[in-house]
Amino acid sequence: MAVPRNLRRQPANGSLVSHCTHHHIAVFLLTFFSYSLLHASRKTFSNVKVSISSQWTPSDINTTTLELQPYELWNSSHLFPNAEEATLFLGTLDTIFLFSYAVGLFVSGIVGDRLNLRWVLSFGMCSSALVEFVFGTLTEWLHFYNKWFYCCLWVMNGLLQSTGWPCVVAIMGNWFGKAGRGFVFGLWSACASVGNILGAFLASCVLQYGYEYAFLVTASVQFAGGIIVFFGLLISPKEVGLPELGEEQEGSAEEDANKPLISNDEDEDDQNYSIQAPDTRNQPKAIGFFQACCLPGVVLYSLAYACLKLVNYSFFFWLPFYLSENFGWKEAEADRLSIWYDVGGIVGGTIQGLISDMLQKRAPVLAISLLLAIGSLFGYSRSPNSKPINAFIMAITGFFIGGPSNMISSAISADLGRQELVRGNSEALATVTGIVDGTGSIGAAVGQYLVSLIQDNLGWMWVFYFFILMTSSTILFISPLLVREIRFLLHERHLCTQTG
Repeated sequence: MAVPRNLRRQPANGSLVSHCTHHHIAVFLLTFFSYSLLHASRKTFSNVKVSISSQWTPSDINTTTLELQPYELWNSSHLFPNAEEATLFLGTLDTIFLFSYAVGLFVSGIVGDRLNLRWVLSFGMCSSALVEFVFGTLTEWLHFYNKWFYCCLWVMNGLLQSTGWPCVVAIMGNWFGKAGRGFVFGLWSACASVGNILGAFLASCVLQYGYEYAFLVTASVQFAGGIIVFFGLLISPKEVGLPELGEEQEGSAEEDANKPLISNDEDEDDQNYSIQAPDTRNQPKAIGFFQACCLPGVVLYSLAYACLKLVNYSFFFWLPFYLSENFGWKEAEADRLSIWYDVGGIVGGTIQGLISDMLQKRAPVLAISLLLAIGSLFGYSRSPNSKPINAFIMAITGFFIGGPSNMISSAISADLGRQELVRGNSEALATVTGIVDGTGSIGAAVGQYLVSLIQDNLGWMWVFYFFILMTSSTILFISPLLVREIRFLLHERHLCTQTG
């Protein structure tokens, strides 16, 4: 009788620590903070929406006062007649960014599997920082306001920022094998939430001097981070003479331990290969886009992530604005309070990743968390005008929504990109990550426009009903995978009982 697989995997749990070097720690930290800086710049835009809206609309003045002349000079920044139209345009910019970001993710994943990941990542960080500087700082200093110019810049920013996630996930996949991947990637995927916290902190510190300085600070820090990544990041263990993930496994138990969770044949031996080896003579050809789409689980998780990322990014883009408008809190206070959603996401991603490692399955953990997320969304929609209570419910909501979102975009993407079906063609991780995150960004892009539309016509309560519907749709898409994994867990338990 076959030995249950959870018993055969135990020896590899210790390999996470035994094979960790200072190079692994450096890669973890550099990729973590590189993506944190990218997210910090995005958070800055969401945190200064109230200030931008005020700048782009006429202020209420005494009608008996003399009108300042020339009119074009004193009113050139007034792109919209009222705050409602300005808010709708800000939502349109979010949609434009996410659509271009989604398109860029599909392309960046393919490019990342074919070029040097460090070059692609540092180029995206530095060039995106320059675009953000022009968008938020230079235009304000020059008093140049143009809707089409803003749209073009935000399209460029979305395309450039899309280079980040596929590259950092692929680099992490090169350095960290299956042992403890749920915990490692769960902890590491907090980089987005840490970036949100950093962006909110930087914006709130300088917002009193004008929103242009919030863009200036975050763009400068991001550009400096891109320079550090270019000179300091190692994309593969072979660059420092360390063995690849597949090469360091000699025992059959450890080979099985590095087997991905997403698998058709549960008992077949597997190996891990480097995503991008410096030796081009032995480097396999990168997998095609449609081949990656046909891998088991890729389409279902991509559709699920489209619904979940819509909800997660709606909180990301609109939470400070919602707190300011719905409760009348000051913009800086709303920025600081919105941090608690990201704190919940950090804790949720880490704990849920650890639990999924213990179960050796991801879908059951996701399903339970998303079911609880529906209740937390309903509760947060009825939060009273109390900052401590609001922050507490916000953190719980972040735990059950941000946690699963982090796990799909990182650990599950790594599992999908390391299936045995691509054993002879390991150049797949960045492509698969781009597909999953790109599909999620398309859903998020549509969602940002729908959120502004629903809020304008029906109010914020219906926005939360919309979030509940999308969260339920996420559970629906992962249900086939959930059924399969529960069946395997029951079968594994049955084998344990017979062997015990």
